[in-house]
Amino acid sequence: MSSTPSFSICVYCGSRPGELPVYAQAARAVGAWIGQRGGQLVYGGGRTGLMGIVAEATKAAGGRVVGVIPQALVDKEVANQACDELHIVGNMHERKAMMAERSNAFLALPGGIGTFEELFEVWTWRQLGYHDKPIGLLNIEHYYSQLLGFLESTVSNGFMGAWQMDLIRSSDHIPDLLEFLVEAAGTSPQSKNLREVL
Repeated sequence: MSSTPSFSICVYCGSRPGELPVYAQAARAVGAWIGQRGGQLVYGGGRTGLMGIVAEATKAAGGRVVGVIPQALVDKEVANQACDELHIVGNMHERKAMMAERSNAFLALPGGIGTFEELFEVWTWRQLGYHDKPIGLLNIEHYYSQLLGFLESTVSNGFMGAWQMDLIRSSDHIPDLLEFLVEAAGTSPQSKNLREVL
């Protein structure tokens, strides 16, 4: 694999594995997809739960892994020393800023409050124009269906516009969602060739 990855995807996900085996299977499939296509995973730098699974699968498939973890979580989430790059930062603000800076696109897998917070922040940044990177939500086993239903209610109640909902792409089909993110980020071979023609 070349030293420069063909794309870089930031994955937000749980530091726990969740109750259903399908969550771990999904994390493994996401990592394998990234690695097999010469991509780079940017994630929270932990070795536990879905975080550890997606990182291990990316590495095993030949991908590059960049972990970013605050000092306070190094022991709690067990920092992954197998990362190609492991950045230990001072706080969550630095963590999220570095993860966003190092990525072409964002993908949220199942997770808890930390995953939600990261997703909502990067979505807020997108609507404010701080970045124009695509955002995906992997809705495996309808994990996010109730959340998406609630978010639709914020539109019908006049607190959000439909265009804001359109800033995230939700799917339960891993290859299609990842292909969309890479294409929308302009990092797929096809979009790179198009830019060269233009």
